[in-house]
Amino acid sequence: MASSRRRRGLMSTVPPAIPNEHALAVMLLTLLALVLFTRERVPLETASLFVLVSLVLGFELFPFAYDGGVLHAGDFLLGFGHEALVAVSALMVAGQGLVHTGALEPVGRVLARLWGGAPRLSLLLTLVVGAVLSAFVNNVPIVVLLLPILIGVSIRTGTAASGVLLPMGFATLVGGMATTIGTSTNLLVVGVATELGMRRLGMFDFALPVAAAGGVALLYLWLVAPRMLPQRLTELGDASPRVFAAQLVVTEGSFADGRTLSEAVQQAGGEMRVTRVLRGEHTYLQPLPDAGLRPGDRLLLSDTVDRLKEYERVLGAALYAGDAPVDDEHPLQADDQQLAEVVVTQGSTLVDASLATSRFAERYQLLTLALHRAGWQRQALRGGIHDIRLRVGDVILIQGPREQIAALRRQGDVMVLDATTDLPTTQRAPLALTIMAGIVLSAALGWVPIAYSALAGVLLMLVSGCLNWRQAARALSTQVILIVVASLALGSALLKTGAADYVAQTFVALTVGASPRWLLSGLMLLMAVLTNIVSNNAAALIGTPIAVGIARQLGLPLEPFVLAVLFGANMSYATPIAYKTNLLIMNAGGYQFGDFVRVGVPLTFLMWGVFSWLLPALYGL
Repeated sequence: MASSRRRRGLMSTVPPAIPNEHALAVMLLTLLALVLFTRERVPLETASLFVLVSLVLGFELFPFAYDGGVLHAGDFLLGFGHEALVAVSALMVAGQGLVHTGALEPVGRVLARLWGGAPRLSLLLTLVVGAVLSAFVNNVPIVVLLLPILIGVSIRTGTAASGVLLPMGFATLVGGMATTIGTSTNLLVVGVATELGMRRLGMFDFALPVAAAGGVALLYLWLVAPRMLPQRLTELGDASPRVFAAQLVVTEGSFADGRTLSEAVQQAGGEMRVTRVLRGEHTYLQPLPDAGLRPGDRLLLSDTVDRLKEYERVLGAALYAGDAPVDDEHPLQADDQQLAEVVVTQGSTLVDASLATSRFAERYQLLTLALHRAGWQRQALRGGIHDIRLRVGDVILIQGPREQIAALRRQGDVMVLDATTDLPTTQRAPLALTIMAGIVLSAALGWVPIAYSALAGVLLMLVSGCLNWRQAARALSTQVILIVVASLALGSALLKTGAADYVAQTFVALTVGASPRWLLSGLMLLMAVLTNIVSNNAAALIGTPIAVGIARQLGLPLEPFVLAVLFGANMSYATPIAYKTNLLIMNAGGYQFGDFVRVGVPLTFLMWGVFSWLLPALYGL
């Protein structure tokens, strides 16, 4: 009976009517938005704000009447108070509480110990742990937890980390599909679909198909993906110049003899930075520009070997390391100095700031040697890196005392990839973990919606001291908030102007005669392609009203089509720009764009194939 009704729906499909002017304008704006979201030079926040302002001003100047009502411009601003956005923001803050207190640190310790004994099985366990944790916590802190462990293992074993980092990152993306709170995309799709008349999905309502598809994906990431990845080395590391503390001794008759310090610096090219001048055994002079230099004065400075040698040559001075002149038997030493790579993560105070404006070197008493960004050549010491605005995923090579690097790790403003220091932990870690468990359980058991339990959890984190307001504010992402609000507004405009129905009718008309399972599979593949080009949230929120329209056009249940959008929008595997953790992984592992295509495209087709079989089977299509 049901199958005959579906066939009648397909056979009775007629060409869609011409859309109204407002619907046509909204569809054109949607296409423009998708183009803007792919432009690297246009910040995602700016593109989102442009879409939102266009909708508000457009419908204010040209009102639209529908079903006896009027679509007001202010309706597009309701996304700022949308329950899904509240839940996303609250969960980001709660996740920051886990990171700040080190609540996940015991997991990291156990995995680090296991890698020393059975690396093959440890990789599988790491993939499983990453996937399971990402079902309940945003995958960014999970990746931040696991990256130093895997890089530390690669350093100790002398193997390239590129064989394990990418599979680990993809495993967290796979696990994030499993629950309504696993990703912001899940929360938003479920929230929008509920507003469009679908029953509210519970936290684990689609965990079964994800567990089946995820199991296949994890086997692929464990057994196949590492063999497909070439060995990659980061563009930083030991290839970058080290900085050494040294002394330049002014010799009699040299250029510096009888000159001022500023004249000596000018002769050296203006780059020499003297920290102090030592005269005699115990007399230190301030390095003032007009300070006169005498034979025997020692200029204390730090720089690369090549620069120090150049200063020695042009000034006619003698280069010393400690009390001995620099030669083959007495090379420059970097006592108690460490090189480390640090990654700028979401929520860091360095995001959208430069090393100069943030006073990074002064705050942490560390030297910045180089900067790496995906697609860039290495930027070397004093090559302009201090004035570059930093982005999430940028990797900075630093050098400094072991204690300072350990302090930088404990503060948690960036992610340190040297793995020489234990992960941070505090006495409040068990409390933060308990609060997060309460958030998840209360929502999973249906006591309160996730938005309310997450808000209560944030309050408990703040009251208990797991977080302060500054740390909570840093956890919020302007990018996520604006893309969510803009996408909600665009989805509402698509629906209320009839544009979503028009697209759904066109989709059905173009696929007339196709079975429902092929329609569902095609929609999911379309979302999978789109999410690797634009923001996954934008793809999902634009696709959800269209999926509802398609299901209603055919008289089919809404859930499988909505889940097709949800699963497809989460398949951010094929490009490094598809998701922010992909950029973290790319920079830390030294990957190239083609590595994501090589491993991510087969994974996308694998997941798509399994879901295309499972969803119709589960919903009787």
